[in-house]
Amino acid sequence: MKKNLFRTYLIAGGLCVLSAACTNLDETLYDKVNSSNFFQTKDDVYRSFLRTFEHGYWTVQGTTFMMQENTGDQIMTPNRQGHWYDGGTYYRLHYHTWTPQDNYTSDGWNNLYQGIAQANNSLEDLRSLDASKFSMTDAELKQLIAELRTMRCWYYIRLFDLYRNIELVTTFKGETKGVAQATPKETFTFIETELKEAIPDLAAKGDPGTENFQGRWTKAGAGALLARLYLNAKVYIGEDHFNDCAVICQDIINNKYGNYALAQRWDEPFDWNNDKSGETIFAFPGSFGRTHWQYDGGMYWWGGPYKASQYFGFTDWGNMNPKYALQPGRDVDGNEYSFQLGKPFLKFAKYPDDVRLKLYKNLGNSTREGMFLFGYLVYNDGKDTVTSDNGYTLYIRDQVGIFNRQVGDRLVSYGPNEVPSDKQSDMTHADQNSGLYFVKYPFYPTDDAHRIESDYAEVRLAEIYYALAECKFRAGDKATAATLLNAVRQRYYPSGSPSLYDAGGSTLTEQELLDEWGREFLGEGRRRTDLVRFGKFNSGTWWDKQPDGDDHTSIFPIGQNVMNVNTSPALKQNPGYN
Repeated sequence: MKKNLFRTYLIAGGLCVLSAACTNLDETLYDKVNSSNFFQTKDDVYRSFLRTFEHGYWTVQGTTFMMQENTGDQIMTPNRQGHWYDGGTYYRLHYHTWTPQDNYTSDGWNNLYQGIAQANNSLEDLRSLDASKFSMTDAELKQLIAELRTMRCWYYIRLFDLYRNIELVTTFKGETKGVAQATPKETFTFIETELKEAIPDLAAKGDPGTENFQGRWTKAGAGALLARLYLNAKVYIGEDHFNDCAVICQDIINNKYGNYALAQRWDEPFDWNNDKSGETIFAFPGSFGRTHWQYDGGMYWWGGPYKASQYFGFTDWGNMNPKYALQPGRDVDGNEYSFQLGKPFLKFAKYPDDVRLKLYKNLGNSTREGMFLFGYLVYNDGKDTVTSDNGYTLYIRDQVGIFNRQVGDRLVSYGPNEVPSDKQSDMTHADQNSGLYFVKYPFYPTDDAHRIESDYAEVRLAEIYYALAECKFRAGDKATAATLLNAVRQRYYPSGSPSLYDAGGSTLTEQELLDEWGREFLGEGRRRTDLVRFGKFNSGTWWDKQPDGDDHTSIFPIGQNVMNVNTSPALKQNPGYN
């Protein structure tokens, strides 16, 4: 079992864990432990350093995942005959009709600022320390400070992307109120400068001491964040920074910031030993006995049908829950929808020799095949098929509707060749047969030594290849873009497959590039960002979603709970939400 860097440190009073209030930074100490007497050993320094990382891992799921994925064209949470109606929350996410009163608009802001506050607190403490008193070198302490600055930038990029008009808070101690909102240009420049200044003090993969460095920011990790900032600069500040993005991506690919390599097996970046993968640039360490947020209810555990856990043979946590499923590619009659966006499974099926198209199945000895759940699922013991919570046998399909009916005293699903007379297919009208599911991170059986052990891969080398490919495409160099994409895509197809892009890139259109982003990063919490960058988030049509009246929903409102608390100075609401 691999070592998890994210140990849970309980520090009595040494760190202020902010309540959901948010950028009001009042602090109350409830005992006599504070930074002046807490730091006694090197372990204490690392306890402070790691606190914001542990919180950061938690923030990848739940609120921010919904804000990125439920608002796009790939993932849905429909009303399944009363399940997941939740006061229309998921309707408003899907239809882009949210308001500042929706809790997630406050929660996203608060959760990310809490991580920033923790990073600021640790930064102030570590900057005041004498490294020699803790058996540390000055370089080691500077590296920790650079990692905290990078971690803070990771939070800020996400806030910037979601809300745009945010506060740049860089201090913690003694603060009693927030600061004025920065302009987008000020925020962009701040993040860019912080990352550029941090990179020289960060370690590169392969440097001495980085052998067990999972969950730590490196030069390539900070460079990847800089690439994300540049790739989306046109959206953020109206300036084209694709050339800057291309330079940093090429440097990472050329191993200027450490030696990385693309995985040759499709599932390696997500498997139980992905901390050893050359493709992993930054990942949050996970394990069954400690933290594993992508495996919990705010993310992939609620990305399967009821009782799919029995199909996996993983019974430690009870049943799964069909919250997150793929939007359909076909109507109730089985006809493919005519719109270009969405239809995620059919976008994979466009290339029928893709190994990911297989039904997900555990093969034993911590191995699996396939990435999707569909059709009839047979229990791990082979004695029965997976059923809904209402008892009807599931036949999971790439459609949305009511595919069950009353027969005598029980509910029965329509079979694969049966078509119901009810043709309604929308967010309000689904059952538990509706929508396929994807499984990127494996659910190995309860008796498997490596169950629930995958690290959460926040930054993969594949992202760098795709970002550089997009920069080349936008510069008119389709051939190089195709070569870069194929460097990743070749692991999904047999040798010599016609599914690889031709050498000249003639089949690589803007829509195909967006589709390919969707295939590679399905369910990785970034779809909204990509749709906005391609100009499709507000103007596009996908399943049960017509174009928006305008583009004000390209960013979220600052939640009313946040607005009510932050009154000095008062926050200005984002345009279109007043």
